[in-house]
Amino acid sequence: MDHSGSLVLIMAAAVLAPLLAYGVSRWLSVPLVIFEILLGILIGPDVLGWAGTGEVIDVLSRLGLAMLIFLAGYEIRFDRVRGDTLKRSVWAWLITLALGLGIGTLLAQGGGFTKGVYVGTALTSTALGAVLPILRDTGDLQGRFGTVMMAMGAVGEFGPIIAMSLLLSGRAPAGSAALLVVFALLTAAAVFWALRPKPPWLSRVIARTLHSSAQFAVRLVLLLLVAMLALSEVLGLDVLLGAFAAGLITRLVLEGAAPESSGTVLSKVEAMGFGFLVPLFFVVTGIEFDLRALLSGGRPLALLPVFLLLFLVVRGLPIRLLAPRDLGRPERSALVLFGSTALPLVVAITTLGVDDGMMAPGEAAALVGAGMVSVLVFPLVGLRLLARGQGPEGAEVVRAGRAGRVSEGESW
Repeated sequence: MDHSGSLVLIMAAAVLAPLLAYGVSRWLSVPLVIFEILLGILIGPDVLGWAGTGEVIDVLSRLGLAMLIFLAGYEIRFDRVRGDTLKRSVWAWLITLALGLGIGTLLAQGGGFTKGVYVGTALTSTALGAVLPILRDTGDLQGRFGTVMMAMGAVGEFGPIIAMSLLLSGRAPAGSAALLVVFALLTAAAVFWALRPKPPWLSRVIARTLHSSAQFAVRLVLLLLVAMLALSEVLGLDVLLGAFAAGLITRLVLEGAAPESSGTVLSKVEAMGFGFLVPLFFVVTGIEFDLRALLSGGRPLALLPVFLLLFLVVRGLPIRLLAPRDLGRPERSALVLFGSTALPLVVAITTLGVDDGMMAPGEAAALVGAGMVSVLVFPLVGLRLLARGQGPEGAEVVRAGRAGRVSEGESW
């Protein structure tokens, strides 16, 4: 099928996915991304063969990936994660990285350390964007557990991107670190500018054009995103780092320049991202998913449960060891499950690995498949552990949160 026909089918899948999520939510809360990937697999070459990819679709998919990481960067509130909690989160992730790189290299089968970096960094990620809505619905995001989870998840999203930029640039580690320092300094300068008081006219322009064709604030956000992507490209760093930094800077700019309008501006950017680019990226991921290799009964299929277990061991074990002592045993166990939930960055990293020729499509499919299972299973078990730790009242909150998602048609 030509590009236009494939694009129509991709967008049809993107429209159908939330309808399916809404219907299934009466019995089971299933993340929307699962349906997007599954529908992509269905219309892709390994099942119905209705849709494929091409130059235009690939460009849009890469933009979707950049927007996904940008929105992840915007979501993180580093002002909430400080002190001992942040230190524990960083040390837990560094231990995770060492374990991930070691195990990834062992599983590389002749691919060496470079291939092991792709596998290893994928094992270190946390799907914070999938976890936060769950904890918000049950009221656990505002308490101590939510603060710790925010810290662990923030480092679990930021850390893999830094690791990719350092380890996969093709340069010596010292050169990569030097360029990363340059990027950090330029980003710090942008943050300093974002934190400075803005002239009153900027807030007025944002407010006056908020509902007009000018859309100044949205254009400013996109300029920040493109500028940070270009900066990372010029420095030879991974563009995901630029997208993530752009999200962090954008929050500071909007909250500093026009706090009363920041929510509306974000909703417009999210509409562009989650309404078009991000679902397109996940549907295309499904189209490119090597289902035949995964179901052929060979190594890829055997790796899927192995990767699922490794999420718990590589990411979850250090979290368990370094979780703050003021959390009870059920909370620490729930923290392990939520922290080991991984999918968006797994998809992003495996996509880059396949494009660079360092990962076989079957291995990438096994990793993505394990990530899909983790998003389906780990949060559900984590909620039950939290409810058990909170007694009958906690169980009632979980049921209420689940009912709220059904009534509002939400699907995390």
